[in-house]
Amino acid sequence: MTDPHLAVIVLAAGEGTRMRSRRAKVLHPIAGLPMVAHVIATARHLDPAHIEVVVRHQRDAVVGAVEEYADEAIIVDQDDVPGTGRAVELAVAALPADFDGDVVVVSGDVPLLDAVTLGALVEQHRAASASATILSAVLDDATGYGRIVRDDAGGVAAIVEHKDADEAVLAITEINSGSYVFRVSALREHLPRVGTANAQGEKYLTDVVAMLRAASDPVMAMPVTENWRVAGVNDRAQLAEQAARLNAMIVRGHQLNGVTILDPSTTWIDLTVSIGQDTEILPNTRLAGATTIERDAVIGPDTTLVDCEVGEGAVIKRTDATLAVVKAFAEVGPFAYLRPGTELEGGGKIGTFVETKNAHIGRGSKVPHLSYIGDTEVGEGSNVGAGTITANYDGVNKHRTTVGSHVRTGSHNVFVAPVTIGDGAYTGAGTVVRKDVPAGSLAMNVAPQRNLEGWVAANRPGTAAADAAAAAAAGEAAPTAE
Repeated sequence: MTDPHLAVIVLAAGEGTRMRSRRAKVLHPIAGLPMVAHVIATARHLDPAHIEVVVRHQRDAVVGAVEEYADEAIIVDQDDVPGTGRAVELAVAALPADFDGDVVVVSGDVPLLDAVTLGALVEQHRAASASATILSAVLDDATGYGRIVRDDAGGVAAIVEHKDADEAVLAITEINSGSYVFRVSALREHLPRVGTANAQGEKYLTDVVAMLRAASDPVMAMPVTENWRVAGVNDRAQLAEQAARLNAMIVRGHQLNGVTILDPSTTWIDLTVSIGQDTEILPNTRLAGATTIERDAVIGPDTTLVDCEVGEGAVIKRTDATLAVVKAFAEVGPFAYLRPGTELEGGGKIGTFVETKNAHIGRGSKVPHLSYIGDTEVGEGSNVGAGTITANYDGVNKHRTTVGSHVRTGSHNVFVAPVTIGDGAYTGAGTVVRKDVPAGSLAMNVAPQRNLEGWVAANRPGTAAADAAAAAAAGEAAPTAE
């Protein structure tokens, strides 16, 4: 149920220079979603009346991501005044004038902060009738973080940024995580009075705490029990750390739901992936995007599936597949490459060193070896011989090949599209099919074989081949290789 007295502000305006990237920091992905999407998902789980996202750097790209995951979010543009205080000030101004409740403030680069933790923060804030409640953490090394300075009664006296701290404050190990709950009335009253007279020339949101204490308003702090939940991502190393931690949680979740994952350390699964019970995931496997896998499948080893659908009991090994459908009890691999538009029906097979694209392969049909099948329709129960190529591109346009049901094609065929091979037809080995093959026909275009007697002796005298041929003509055993 929506809480009419709760709003969430997501701060996503920063450039994130330490990422060394042309992409906005909050758009870097983790577990298949941009960081800001994780934060928005957490915000939505709180069921607030309003979600606001403050943007500036690469505005349009960030707004596009926000709208994809929360089209109800209000976009707030930060102006030239720097700092979190200014960002929140603008967001508060964008709230309805009659909103009278609490405002949660979170950063768009803290992807693992969960709704349970934030919900507990809101509960403590309301239970204490606080004007502000800070989510804090106690670190062994607090370098770089704003410190929580408590008063003699254990309340929060101030938050002091690292660059503005003296030696006594730097010795404090409780830090500000950058997540808060404020009464909106406190923000409306004090944010306009916050200045930029500090080491970074920014309008600090944390200065509101000092103003509240000066007015004798209660300010609380709640330490998290797991510090990693409030860890921000500032560079690629931290991104990798948080991605690994989240992936371990995702993998464990699937294991507890009945999926066998042989080597969790080499298995990467996006949050958006669905896996059925009794499926087995083998080492060095990545499952990404909107991939869905039904029960009793076997995936891997050395396999990547992106936005794929895998049916019950299917087996896919040493395969790279994107936007492909592999139906129940079909087999793929090893060393197969399934490009977008591939659909393999139940009981079918795409085998070793086979590439497919925009191809529908019917129930029970097989493409076992060394083939390229593109822009092709294959019926049921057919077998495409080893080394077959569908020549689908004429240099200007793509054309389709149709192979009927119960067809048997020979090895090393080329089907020059557009062409149709009728039901029950056969093709001979080495055939180049340039015109339609009627149902039940045998197509072949083999030239007569010529044998030039004595060619090796005349053209390769003194070679091992010539000596072997001479020995064979004399009825002797071939010379032994040295």
